[in-house]
Amino acid sequence: MSRLTIALDAMGGDFGPCVTVPASLQALASNQELTIKLVGDLAAIQPLVNQCAPDLLKRLQIIPAEFMIANDAKPSHAIRNSRGTSMRLALDLVNNGEAQACVSAGNTGALMGLAKLMLKPLDGIDRPALVSALPNQNGGKTLLLDLGANAVCDSSMLVQFAVMGAVMAEEILQITNPRVALLNIGEEESKGLDNIQAAAAILRNVRQINYIGYLEGNDLLTDVTDVLVCDGFVGNVTLKTLEGVIRVLLSLLSSGKQKRLWWMKLISYWFKKSLSKRFGHLNPDRYNGACLLGLRSTVIKSHGSANQQAFTVAIEQAVQAVERNVPTQIAARLQAVLPKSE
Repeated sequence: MSRLTIALDAMGGDFGPCVTVPASLQALASNQELTIKLVGDLAAIQPLVNQCAPDLLKRLQIIPAEFMIANDAKPSHAIRNSRGTSMRLALDLVNNGEAQACVSAGNTGALMGLAKLMLKPLDGIDRPALVSALPNQNGGKTLLLDLGANAVCDSSMLVQFAVMGAVMAEEILQITNPRVALLNIGEEESKGLDNIQAAAAILRNVRQINYIGYLEGNDLLTDVTDVLVCDGFVGNVTLKTLEGVIRVLLSLLSSGKQKRLWWMKLISYWFKKSLSKRFGHLNPDRYNGACLLGLRSTVIKSHGSANQQAFTVAIEQAVQAVERNVPTQIAARLQAVLPKSE
């Protein structure tokens, strides 16, 4: 591919430059065509790159930023006072054409609001959605959206999410005719809230979408569907519950506590030899990075608690989305599926 530039909010997240800078260097080392613009406090960033290899420094630029948006800041206040912050300057680089994507581990609400304000949603998209690819039990991946950008969604938004998820499954996961489902409290057509039932009625009549119906939460990792659609409140709770369970299991298996529990002795060997082959890739650090779908450019939201490995994965997600030109593909599909929304 041709040279690609990523704008990176170096100050966002729980750990700031001590994670984002090493992750940037790791991403540069693994991709010779990548250039990164690090936006943040020069005094905090510079010492972390002083020992960097010269060939990497040629593809790394530090853009000074006076301020940062606090993780706990109210989004509306953060947006009004965003001038000079690392997040806004990083998005500015994308808006001005100096970078093709932005990656941030900062305040989700502020990132969503600023990205929508500065980069603009695609025609036919009411509000962008956060989507992430979760590994399933058969070694593949399932897209889940929305993950928290929109706590309340009407039926039109759920349909838009389904269209965007299908395009991403095709372009990023390389799945032909991906299966799309709505997350619900039961598989029966009579189940669910009015907005879910209304979205289902629309999707059943969209021939360009391979809609397979309702699925319950226990099917998320079973490879029953390629795209699972829900509102941001449900999606965020689902994702964080899943991550918490996985971290507890990994912690139990890596600690010595199971040696004191006879039943853990029995399952530990079986789990490590059998299940780890299927589920070892479920470590949340390996699938960090949620794409903010529905914008005219690529924006990736990393977990605020991401470590270096996880943040590197988020940068790789941005590269992949740009390479596959996801926004343009979504715009074309929206025009074909929902022509009245133009």
